[in-house]
Amino acid sequence: MVTMKHFSARSVGSTTGLRTREQANVRPAVLALVFFLLGLGVGAFWYYRAARHGTGDGDGAGAGGLSEGTRAVLKRLDAPINLRFYSLLDPASASDSLQEFAARVDQLLAEYEREAGGKIQLTRSNSRSDAAANAASADGMRPFGMDKGDACYLGITVVQNDHKESLSQLAAEWEPALESDLTRAIERVITAKAPANSVGETIPIDTAAAEEVKRAVPNLASVSVEQATRVLREQSLKAFQTAAKEMELQVKQAEQRLAQAQNANSEAEQQAAMKQLQQVQAEQAEKLKQIAARSQAQIAALEKLKGVERQPAGRK
Repeated sequence: MVTMKHFSARSVGSTTGLRTREQANVRPAVLALVFFLLGLGVGAFWYYRAARHGTGDGDGAGAGGLSEGTRAVLKRLDAPINLRFYSLLDPASASDSLQEFAARVDQLLAEYEREAGGKIQLTRSNSRSDAAANAASADGMRPFGMDKGDACYLGITVVQNDHKESLSQLAAEWEPALESDLTRAIERVITAKAPANSVGETIPIDTAAAEEVKRAVPNLASVSVEQATRVLREQSLKAFQTAAKEMELQVKQAEQRLAQAQNANSEAEQQAAMKQLQQVQAEQAEKLKQIAARSQAQIAALEKLKGVERQPAGRK
């Protein structure tokens, strides 16, 4: 027979063990949130448009591994699109890490293909032939690595009818933003068929975000959209890094208070410490989301300022 005393001891031990596991899981969850929001914020014009169309909050990952914002855009596909993936890498000049990154890009594209339910036609080009290199160049891919060996190409072109968008040179350091960049390109292609002056389709520019863009990129008229976007991304990255450091410090402090409460074996203090830890996590997550939203608005404003929201095929 189990006595009440033994039952209580086991309950306390079980509760303490559960809270210890919760505590151990907090930091990985926080770091995962930081990296997800980084990818969301640094290149997410698609999120801005999806939110306006009521397609979701863009703030979570879908069951298939893609974000809800991406899944919402893919659900709106009313005609097939073609994704052409160029992975022409010379082993003499492409590092192992770059080749591993290319393999992850391939896996991401396969997820897009699966999620689109037949509306995405994925074409892979990975043979280092003259024909493949010529096709990559024709689709706007940028060669690199020529100082070490043959020209390499690593990029994606999105095509629907006569509308085209290209991610001309993928870089591993911006992998967290790749999904949002690709979805943004798909969004531009599928909306390019609509007349620029269609009633209800014109999205007004965020004047505050436009002013922020002009301050961040004072020579806006003389730089490309890609160059200006990189400046804005670097600015957002610094803000994310600062917020992440602040989050890490506050989480550590909250964890220490929780550990002290556990050592004191005070149920009330443990509950209060856990609540405070969760509150810190929620507050910092909200701060990261605000940085992401600001970045999204800035990139949307940049594209409006540069007039590339509906550009013809072949232009970048």
